[in-house]
Amino acid sequence: MRLRPLTETGVRRIQHWFDHPEVQRRLGGRSWIRSQLQLTREHPGTAFRGAVVLRCHAWIGLDQAGKPVAFVCGDVYDRWVRYHGEGPDGPLLTVADPRRAMGLAHLVDPVRWRHGHGRAVLEAALAHPAARDVETFFCGIDADNHASRICAESAGFTLTDPEPDHEEMLHYRRARGRRRSAG
Repeated sequence: MRLRPLTETGVRRIQHWFDHPEVQRRLGGRSWIRSQLQLTREHPGTAFRGAVVLRCHAWIGLDQAGKPVAFVCGDVYDRWVRYHGEGPDGPLLTVADPRRAMGLAHLVDPVRWRHGHGRAVLEAALAHPAARDVETFFCGIDADNHASRICAESAGFTLTDPEPDHEEMLHYRRARGRRRSAG
């Protein structure tokens, strides 16, 4: 899997993926992919849910023929915190990992689901030179999204807590250098 930075042309090439009902339910419509492109253009240093955003990345995953088959994006943070919503004095947080972290989201072209592209795009993001300084990676996945949960596990991510958070998300973690087990 080769990764190419998301561009306006790239958005136009994959935005039809967001017309699929399941993608709309999980991520939203075409405006979601446009918002990811905008995030890559923002200045670093903003606080988000108790961590500092150092930078944002968004890539299109290309197959061997150079066709877009997947998308992956992520924010690099100064640390990973688990967000539990807002309280009277601000965000309710639990420090989950004090090391530099990257929160990932990914999507595979719906006509190419169940062909290993999700695992491949996650592994490519972890190996990308732009993520070289990241020590731990996280994926937040809807508790009822069994396909994405299996995908994250096949890429070597492990469930951090069996209880969903306040947004009904489960969090999966993978440390830098952890190899996927055979099988």
